[in-house]
Amino acid sequence: MTRQDTTFRAAVEGATVAHRQFRTELDVETKDSKMDFVTQADTDTQQRVIEIIKDRYPEATIVGEEEDERKSLPDDGNAWVIDPIDGTTNFVRGVHLWTTTVAAVRDHETVAATTVAPALDDVYTVDSNGTMLNGEQTAVSMETDPEQFIVAPILRYGSERDEEFGNLLRGLIRQFGDLRRFGCAQVTLGMVASGAIDAAVSTQPEPNPWDTIAGVYLVEQAGGTVTDIDGTRWTPDAEGIVATNGTRHDEVVEHVAQTVR
Repeated sequence: MTRQDTTFRAAVEGATVAHRQFRTELDVETKDSKMDFVTQADTDTQQRVIEIIKDRYPEATIVGEEEDERKSLPDDGNAWVIDPIDGTTNFVRGVHLWTTTVAAVRDHETVAATTVAPALDDVYTVDSNGTMLNGEQTAVSMETDPEQFIVAPILRYGSERDEEFGNLLRGLIRQFGDLRRFGCAQVTLGMVASGAIDAAVSTQPEPNPWDTIAGVYLVEQAGGTVTDIDGTRWTPDAEGIVATNGTRHDEVVEHVAQTVR
């Protein structure tokens, strides 16, 4: 079984665990803020994903959002990055936009990933052969007109950055065609990879690896461009993220960077 096969099986089976609890009565707790939710579904899903990975790779290094797993990538070697439910607020409120996501990483480079959005009936897979959506090759959009760009802000982590986030929204709506905010970074990056929207952006420094790594690889392997807010190739410890179809990437970077200068 390849690493891609393992990410697929783990994400699909994990998503099945989460989906069984979707729109049921949930015991909801909060972590760092009143909007930072965690449920039993999160921990149950992560446990199932880890079981599947360790059945094939018993010594696997796990980076996971919940419980006591690592919260950052190791300096080198192989690792598995898990987000059991990305978009937990959506999950808690009964909104369909959430995913279970699993990525395989080698020396900080993603080599395979699967993102399952079970309530949407969508499965994204990606490896060195490209990005697939529901078994079909997919690609970023070909849109070149900024006035027709649909741009989505992602990764609003805390109220201390709300002024900056507001500036970002204000700048984007003035410069591009329209905005969408979906509340799930992995779904949003998947939409960039499949051409449904044209860009996803954030000014958040050092985003969590489980929120970004798989989705960034989806966009890159679908022909898009992903950098930090200075236009440098994106890495897991980057400041911000600008993921676009590539046609007007520098212009999007410029407008995003202006909101933090």
